[in-house]
Amino acid sequence: MSTTQMSSSAASRDIKDPALAPAGRKRIAWAAQSMPVLGAIRDRFSKEKPFKGLRVGACLHVTTETANLVLALTAGGADVALCASNPLSTQDDVAATLSADHGVKVFAVKGEDHARYYSHIESVVATSPQFTMDDGCDLVTTILTKFPEKLDGIVGGTEETTTGVIRLRSMESEGVLKYPIVAVNDALTKHLFDNRYGTGQSTLDGIVRATNVLLAGKTIVIAGFGWCGRGIAQRARGMGAQVVVTEIDPTKALEAAMEGYAVMPMEQAAARGDIFITVTGNTGVLREEHFMSMKSGALVANSGHFNVEIDIEALERLAEGEKSKPREFVDEYHIGDGRTICLLGEGRLINLAAAEGHPAAVMDMSFANQALAAEYLVLRRGTLAPAVIGVPEEIDKEVARLKLAALGVSIDALTPDQRKYLASWHEGT
Repeated sequence: MSTTQMSSSAASRDIKDPALAPAGRKRIAWAAQSMPVLGAIRDRFSKEKPFKGLRVGACLHVTTETANLVLALTAGGADVALCASNPLSTQDDVAATLSADHGVKVFAVKGEDHARYYSHIESVVATSPQFTMDDGCDLVTTILTKFPEKLDGIVGGTEETTTGVIRLRSMESEGVLKYPIVAVNDALTKHLFDNRYGTGQSTLDGIVRATNVLLAGKTIVIAGFGWCGRGIAQRARGMGAQVVVTEIDPTKALEAAMEGYAVMPMEQAAARGDIFITVTGNTGVLREEHFMSMKSGALVANSGHFNVEIDIEALERLAEGEKSKPREFVDEYHIGDGRTICLLGEGRLINLAAAEGHPAAVMDMSFANQALAAEYLVLRRGTLAPAVIGVPEEIDKEVARLKLAALGVSIDALTPDQRKYLASWHEGT
């Protein structure tokens, strides 16, 4: 069936195929089994209706895990319009289910081009959201730059990822941020787990699905040793790879060295690597001079939010248009000197382009933070300054507590004497 498309003025949907809904229904339910924390929050929301009558505009990866977040919001009374935060991250059956079964306004098709991607964001903006949920800050940026008249009705927002938080802080420093936004990415129960264990596993999953490569014995070069880079490095070493880390931050580079990884500039690593993974959140990390040093057959992938980390235009120039597609998510560039370099997933998030993104069990915590942060802002509407706000500690700890309970893990509590000791300065040696 051809793509089902309706005008943004109708504010209904633009999805690939409504007939995919039954498949999406099963997969959303499967993910829900691994998301007990979000499930408990959804149950409470269904009773308390904290978002009753609230229009939520969300620009997120349209996956089974995101679907469960959206269902928690709608259970709480929200009217949700959803678009994708990456052209390749949509799961079309999930989009169909949300539209057909739950009345969510969905504008997302896997593989959409640049123009359609932004038309989908504008379709969400057309619903006049009162609350925004972003993953990468494209929704907020579009409202700020193209539809400033929509800002007056927005009471708050959340941001899911590192790249988006960086953009928001830049907006705040320039004095152009117009409403409070919680940096969900900065929650300990988000970046310590989602970024490390989620990105670590799903990135390698995407590379393996795209190529069927054996990781054992390969030299994997990881650009960036933030929480995502740490996770990928751990998993790559566990799969038997030799791991090289490149960094610009001396503290992170020192940590990588003390974890036993080889640390060097990309200029040196380029000649050694079999697989390259960028995860910095910055632009131009892999450039022409690096491609010129790479082995023939090198695999190049990105797990940062935007595809700017790899200079794809340089690859195009070097290949002079000579490229082939041996597998669905592999573009093989034929360099003039006889070498080939393989770009995976068009340089976009490889874990979502070629795989299914993070496992539901880890997104359970991230999206629990999203849901509770949204509730926090809505309950305080009109009282908070337009700024980037950290996730309140009580929310972070509540998510951790609920996750431990779901895992059947118990921990100690302070005794009265211990509480007294920690609150006093009188006792010493």
